[in-house]
Amino acid sequence: MISFKSKKGLGRGLSSLIGEGRVSSSKKANISDLRRNKYQPRKRFDQISLNELAVSIKSRGIIQPIIVRDSNEDSKYEIIAGERRWLAAQKAGLHEVPIVVIEADDKKALEFGIVENVQRHDLNAIEEAEGYKRLIDEFSYDQEQVAKFIGKSRSHIANSLRMLTLPSEVVEFVKDNKISPGHAKILVGLENCLLISKKIISKKLSVRQTENLVRAYKIPSKQLLRNKDPNIRILEQNLMEKIGINVEIKHKKNNNGSIIFNYKELGQLNRIIESIKKSY
Repeated sequence: MISFKSKKGLGRGLSSLIGEGRVSSSKKANISDLRRNKYQPRKRFDQISLNELAVSIKSRGIIQPIIVRDSNEDSKYEIIAGERRWLAAQKAGLHEVPIVVIEADDKKALEFGIVENVQRHDLNAIEEAEGYKRLIDEFSYDQEQVAKFIGKSRSHIANSLRMLTLPSEVVEFVKDNKISPGHAKILVGLENCLLISKKIISKKLSVRQTENLVRAYKIPSKQLLRNKDPNIRILEQNLMEKIGINVEIKHKKNNNGSIIFNYKELGQLNRIIESIKKSY
C-alpha cells in the first residue's frame, strides 16, 4: 500500500484527499499516455527550474510518482498532481514514468491541483486566486470553506480573490512578477491603478513606497479645488511621484514661498533627508 505524507500548514494534505481506499493502482506508464489536467490551476512554469529538475530526473529518475486518473479517452491518463515532473521527464528524454492511479471526479481533481501547488508554493498569486474562484464558482464552496480546506485565513482568501478585480494589464504584471501581490492588494479598487502599477515598475517602488504614493494621490478634495497655478501643481506631482510623499509648494506673487513635505513617520523624514544629501 502506498502512503502519502501530508505537509504541515495546510488544511488538508494529499493523504486526506487521496484516502487509502481511492488508490486504484501503482505502476509505470508511457509518458505519451499522460495528458494535462484541464483543472490544473498552474498555467506557467519557470523554464530554468524546469531544466534543473530535468537534469535531476535524468540523473536520479522520478522519486515521487505522478498522481493520475483515468481519462476515458484512448486509455490515456489525466494528471492530477505532478505535471511539472511530467514536463521535466519529457525534457530528460524518459519514455516511462511511475504513476499512481486514483479515483477522482472533477471537483477532486481541482482540489488536488490546488493543494499540491499551494504546498509547494508553485502558483503565482493570480493562479492561486483563480483556483479559489473555481472552487467557489464551479463547486459551490464559500470563502470560509476554501479557507478551511486550504489551511489559510479567510482574509487571505478574500484578498486573493480581490486581486482578480484588477484590470487585465495589472493582472498580467502580477503573473509576470513585475509587481508583487503586496503591491496588487494596494491597487485594488483604485481608478488609476494601471498608472500607479506602471510607476511601481519603472521606479522600482517598494510596497511601503507604493502605499505612500497612493496616500499622496488621495489628497482631500478641498485641497484639489484650490486656485493654484497648473505649473505649480505639475511640480508638486513630479516631486510626489519621485519620493512617494505628499508635497505642497506655496508660491507667492513676489516669487518667494516655501516647499512643505508632509511626512507621517520617521522613515519618510529620513528618505527626504537622504534625497537632499544625494543631490547636494
